[in-house]
Amino acid sequence: MDDETPRSIDTVAVTEGEAPFETGSEAGDVVSPIHLSSTFALPGLDTEMRLEDVDPDAGEFVYGRLSNPTRHTLETRLAALEGGAYGAAFASGTAAIFTTLLSVVEPGDHLVAFEDLYAGTRRMLDDVFVSRLDIDVTYVDATDTENVAAALRPETTMVWMESPTNPKLALCDIGGIAELVADRDAVFGVDNTFASPYFQRPLDLGADVVVHSTTKYLNGHSDAVAGAVVTDDDTLAEELRFLQQVGVGGVSSPFDSYLVTRGIKTLAARMERHETNALAVAEFLESRPEVTAVYYPGLESHPDHALAREQMSGFGGILSFELDGDIDDAKRFLEALSEFTLAVSVGGVESLIELPAGMTHEPLSPAEREALGISDTLIRASVGIEGTADLLADLERGFDAMAKRSPASSD
Repeated sequence: MDDETPRSIDTVAVTEGEAPFETGSEAGDVVSPIHLSSTFALPGLDTEMRLEDVDPDAGEFVYGRLSNPTRHTLETRLAALEGGAYGAAFASGTAAIFTTLLSVVEPGDHLVAFEDLYAGTRRMLDDVFVSRLDIDVTYVDATDTENVAAALRPETTMVWMESPTNPKLALCDIGGIAELVADRDAVFGVDNTFASPYFQRPLDLGADVVVHSTTKYLNGHSDAVAGAVVTDDDTLAEELRFLQQVGVGGVSSPFDSYLVTRGIKTLAARMERHETNALAVAEFLESRPEVTAVYYPGLESHPDHALAREQMSGFGGILSFELDGDIDDAKRFLEALSEFTLAVSVGGVESLIELPAGMTHEPLSPAEREALGISDTLIRASVGIEGTADLLADLERGFDAMAKRSPASSD
């Protein structure tokens, strides 16, 4: 095969960065070994050696925080999946976001962000970057690119987006925002966790940097907490590398790096199944009288459906929906389920379900949640890869439980 022929993401997910005899072992391991050593022996003393010149691609390692063979395998694969030149693996998605933002903004700078962000990211921006680092943040409804354009200032150094968002699965026009930022001295970052690189590649659309909570779809098995950053920008990559390895040090452990690398191998197969099930669940929910709204980009009723078809190659496995009732109805519905597990997080092979107002987005004030349309009966579901009929039957059990109101609550 011609070495210049691009490989499919399906193949990259299985093999990139992992080759027998080239992953730190002479045994020909098909799977990259877990290198637990915190430090590495040197062949001799080189008084002119600088740590920044040590090259993991050439099998050179000095200290585990700076680089590790298992983590390097993962970072190589992460970069290839997103079509970037540089990948960095972190101890969590939060660490990845924090380090990315810190690599760009300085006191007095301005940042524009999607108003519908993961609550943990919003809390980080408000309680760390605004309150402690003197960064000015403007939140906008980025479903309309004009709102982003209107928020930009001469001192804007960062534009931060999620697409699709958490929990209402709203989209922003990544290519359109990239054009706005291109002529400015600013960095455009996208949290691509919900789509995964299998369904969306923001760098290809013009973003400067992409972040993932690899805890989610990239790992896919709910057994590792980790994060990732990918970029093509050499200057940004150098700053990220410094902060990852020296300034912050929030690197992914060897074992978590192994787990995420292992999980990525089945990314393509899992994402196809997640999408099939999620679409079936979304269509089922849309047909139910107990549901007043369903938010899933794969539905024609979704306001950003056309944009999703344009900038994504699939619609993912996460959706949210609004129950017709009150928080007690939501409680009855959720507690009646058995195939859907009541738990935070997304992206695992198992189906998870939660109430954002009382779980993932509880840190936001009631007024902030109301402004974002996060009601007490908005439910988010991460649809797994189980049998479709089993998942629909489980939701039916939830609706049956809603119908069985206690006498005290009935008129």
